[in-house]
Amino acid sequence: MTARPLNATAASLLGFLHEGPKTGWDLVATAQDRIGKFWSLTTSQVYRELAAMETAGLIVAGEKGPRDRKPYSLTDAGRRAFADWIVREPGPENIRYPLLLTVAFGGHLPPERLAEMLATHRVAHEQRLAEYEELAALDGVDPYFGATLDFGVLYERAVLDWFDRVGDRLTGPNPKGDTPSEDGVHNDLEAHNDLERESGR
Repeated sequence: MTARPLNATAASLLGFLHEGPKTGWDLVATAQDRIGKFWSLTTSQVYRELAAMETAGLIVAGEKGPRDRKPYSLTDAGRRAFADWIVREPGPENIRYPLLLTVAFGGHLPPERLAEMLATHRVAHEQRLAEYEELAALDGVDPYFGATLDFGVLYERAVLDWFDRVGDRLTGPNPKGDTPSEDGVHNDLEAHNDLERESGR
């Protein structure tokens, strides 16, 4: 049994290994395809967790194949660790949406720049919604994967509805009645330039 609590990324990799042996490369591709839209992980994270889980005896590496890639398989300890993890309370969600952080301080942006950002992100969400709907329409979709797809579809529709609601309100006349944050933008740019000069860049 591992000496440290099983984190969500490691547990996800164990979950995929229930389907059969996979190399690190396979696991990266599978994770990006299956959970990448709602759970971020990097290639370096995957390989770091694989090394830690192999040391802990949760997985075992097979013989190296093409390009020196090793297939990993679950051990009995790995199955038990995953079983313990999957029944735990998942905990609250933590939204980290960079655009929302920018919008929170949008009064410091020229309205046309904020409008440009909103338009760019809207296109991305429209494309993602189309992808989800296409996947959901396929025959024989695993019901558990289908449930996550349903969430994705409803989430993307909600985000697009949010764009409809806030677009004109945020990129139109300044709600304070002033010229749209020109002084604030100027001061922010000056402060940024001062920091650049101080850092010697």
